Amino acid sequence: MPSSLRQRISNWSLRTYSVISFLIGLYLAIGGLWLVSEGGSYYYAIAGIALLFSSVLIYFKRRSGLWIFILLFFGTLGWTMWESALDYWRWVPRMGVIVALGFILALLLPNLGFSKRASLSLSGAFAVIFIAAFSMAFVPTNWTHNATPPQVGSSLIKLGTNNGISDIDSDDWPVYGRDNNASRYSPVTDITPENVSSLKRAWQYRTKDIPLKRYGAETTPIKIDDKLYLCTARNQLVALDAQTGKQIWRYDPEVADKDIPYTAACRGVAYYKTVNSSAQQQTDINHKSTASKNALKLNALACSERIVSGTLDGRIVEVDAQTGKPCIDFGNQGEVDIKEYMGKTPSGFVAITGVPVIVKGVIITGHQVLDGQKRYAPSGVIKGFDVQTGELLWAWDMVKPNISKLPPKGETYTRGTPNMWTSATGDNDLGLAYLPMGNSSADYWSGSRTAAELKYATSLVAMDVNTGKPAWSFQTVHKDVWDYDLGSQVSLIDYPTKDGQVPALVLTSKQGDIYILNRETGEALTGVEEREVPTGGVVPETRSETQPFSTFHTLRKPDLTARDMWGVTMFDQLACRIQFQKASYQGIYTPPTTKQHWIEYPGYNGGSDWGSVAIDPSRGVLIANYNDMPNYNRLVSREEANERGWKPRDEMEHDDGGAEGAGDPQQGTPYAVDVNAGWRLPFTGLLCKQPPYGGIRAINLEDGTTLWDRPLGTARNNGPFGIASGLPLTIGTPNNGGSVVTKSGLIFIAAATDNLIRAIDINTGETVWQDVLPAGGQANPMMYREKGKSYLVIVAAGHHFMETPPGDYVIAYSLDE
Repeated sequence: MPSSLRQRISNWSLRTYSVISFLIGLYLAIGGLWLVSEGGSYYYAIAGIALLFSSVLIYFKRRSGLWIFILLFFGTLGWTMWESALDYWRWVPRMGVIVALGFILALLLPNLGFSKRASLSLSGAFAVIFIAAFSMAFVPTNWTHNATPPQVGSSLIKLGTNNGISDIDSDDWPVYGRDNNASRYSPVTDITPENVSSLKRAWQYRTKDIPLKRYGAETTPIKIDDKLYLCTARNQLVALDAQTGKQIWRYDPEVADKDIPYTAACRGVAYYKTVNSSAQQQTDINHKSTASKNALKLNALACSERIVSGTLDGRIVEVDAQTGKPCIDFGNQGEVDIKEYMGKTPSGFVAITGVPVIVKGVIITGHQVLDGQKRYAPSGVIKGFDVQTGELLWAWDMVKPNISKLPPKGETYTRGTPNMWTSATGDNDLGLAYLPMGNSSADYWSGSRTAAELKYATSLVAMDVNTGKPAWSFQTVHKDVWDYDLGSQVSLIDYPTKDGQVPALVLTSKQGDIYILNRETGEALTGVEEREVPTGGVVPETRSETQPFSTFHTLRKPDLTARDMWGVTMFDQLACRIQFQKASYQGIYTPPTTKQHWIEYPGYNGGSDWGSVAIDPSRGVLIANYNDMPNYNRLVSREEANERGWKPRDEMEHDDGGAEGAGDPQQGTPYAVDVNAGWRLPFTGLLCKQPPYGGIRAINLEDGTTLWDRPLGTARNNGPFGIASGLPLTIGTPNNGGSVVTKSGLIFIAAATDNLIRAIDINTGETVWQDVLPAGGQANPMMYREKGKSYLVIVAAGHHFMETPPGDYVIAYSLDE
């Protein structure tokens, strides 16, 4: 190559670098000055100005430009050390761009009169820094290991031993949470940390039910005798052979797509064995006509075992567990409609996504009322039905407690009241069902709520199944305007106190607090204190000056600071820091605002959500996976909401989906709401808070101490612009779904957005096995034994909100023989 051409290329390279560096400096200077004006860090403005001077001088081949850059590099290094200490993820956006610019500039040093040796030495040093930094990303961080869990059999914690636990076959998984205590504890001992690496797929079943949008089945099968029972995304009921996964029967209740609420979820089904004696059945039959006698004889025999499920269009259906045919003696030919006397219920507004609970022959099922649409949406009324006949036994309308079953003629159940969208837990001994309640309709506005709503919203309500009246309630948020409804199913335990074992329950919240309550009285058995919280915001007189906090344990991390703002580069980090400084944020329970965004941390996805917790009673350990993300929200005036065309779904021409809260109209209140779930940047889609975004923790249930804590989920399915990075970096991802814990010392969980199901050693928190799922695993796994072999089952159906790929897979694993 002629020397003149080589010189032109060198000059072009140096000037190209200078222009790019100048543009970067310009962005940092302008953004940095904006940040300073909002009360933020001075670094970005100083760095931007320094880079501008450096770029101009280098463009004109002035060595002084290099020295300014070197000062900038070491200044950035010192600032990063001051802000980040040894937190790896904080170093990435602060140093990445500067190191990259330094590497390129080092290669161009001969153009500034330096020797090639100096150029190669300096560029080599930057390359080593980059390689070392990138390699460190594969080293797990944010892990805590304080202690090893207690030995098997050493714990004083017991499951609710008088709650039907002794009636469960150890080979089965007969209810959603494995037992009536919702422990998610499997007695399996043959799959161990030592041999779990031999776990292989035993069979796979495809449901062939994948909604085009709002997919996310969230299903956990149950197992009784030699069959698995499950529901699909649109509530089709299926029975499978537990050993082979072959379909035995299938029943379709014909749920339409228009009835899908926020998510086409069906978390599971319930099983009930008829308790009527043969003599009683014969007496009933003798009083009927000949034709009726024959029908009743067949049905009495056919429906001695029943599968009970809710549907997305607000029905409870019952089918025969052996044949899948409707139980015609239940309600109207095998179904009841829970929407009766609710008034207008547009499609998608009332849906049963949780699992029905059956206590003393009474079906109690709540329902989801589509969030954010109207202040006076359909009622959150809780109903109890006879499990065999479908007769309405009682209805609880919290605003009209005198209603025992039906409202007066011409009236409806009170609209807009808190609902129970998740799954309850039943106590057969006490005759109580524990209902984790949600919020009143229009989550982010409390100005028109009644006294009864303020009492029962975001509370655990112990419902007497014999009367349909609350026995007690325990509230976790006063005057909730953060969508902190209770999503987790409670677990029942017997808890040791100075007065002996007390029947208790474990309650977890989206804020991350964990409470242990006396399940007879609702009294807190562990510390709870009312603390002052921020007030103000919109309608400040409706804010509570204090909120309850658990002193036993919380999954919640410290309040956010500007240093927690993140990005892959300093560009998106700067944008996030500007947003942080502009927002209203006073810590947890920052009140909603309309003139500026407010930060809600934790966000509405938890903390702990519908996946709930698992409890190992043999070790006295609670396993909780959790999310650690903020939301970035703003109340939007009615005028602005109207200009944007935000309307309730039933008034929209098209339902385009979208994240919950992102442009919810809250019709009937002064404000709509715009929720940026996870606080993502609009261009890159990256989260503004630094990793981890989710984790899993082992907690000693006797004293509330953390045994170990670690991030859950890798970056293999995540990246900027929605592009999967493919990198197995343990960043801790958002997660939905729970775990199962085994007596042998394993925790099985999927839940994270990396499409992996993994086994974790309960003693160390280390992953000891994993497998890639063909779709997102946003569901709780379950385990059982059949013909002497243990199986692990996960439903991989993906989830639209978690942005994991859709699917229709039921996958069973067993040890490779």
